[in-house]
Amino acid sequence: MDDILRQLGDLFLGSIPTMVIFLLLVFCYTVLVHRPLGKTLAQRRERTAGAVDKAHAAIALAEAKTQEYEARLRAARLEIQQNRDRQAAAWSAARDKAVAEAREAATGQVRAARAALAADAEQTRAGMAASIDALAQQILSTILPPAARDTVPQAQEARS
Repeated sequence: MDDILRQLGDLFLGSIPTMVIFLLLVFCYTVLVHRPLGKTLAQRRERTAGAVDKAHAAIALAEAKTQEYEARLRAARLEIQQNRDRQAAAWSAARDKAVAEAREAATGQVRAARAALAADAEQTRAGMAASIDALAQQILSTILPPAARDTVPQAQEARS
């Protein structure tokens, strides 16, 4: 058992330089690699997180502007539609007015034409009435003998 303890002590003394070198390597690794790498990674995360935050802010701003533009576009379209409706109403009113004026003018022309036609018809009737007596006299003078002609005007005068 002494032998075992002595061998263990020799192994322990032989491993001290390896342990010192190992601890020295861990310390050097920590100082030279791990801390700078950690700092670089932390900076990278900050930059990345900052960029992501900036991207989120930019997206939010773009969405807000998009909504604003869409609201303006809706308002402009509504205004255009209202202007179109007003213009259509104005054109419709002008068309209705023109149609009414044309109807009135046509009605006036029809009345004037009817009045002129009635006056012409009356004048024609009067002319025909005047010419009826003259034509009747001519027909009678042509058809009847001269002795009978003298009795016809007396009969006509008696009828009148």
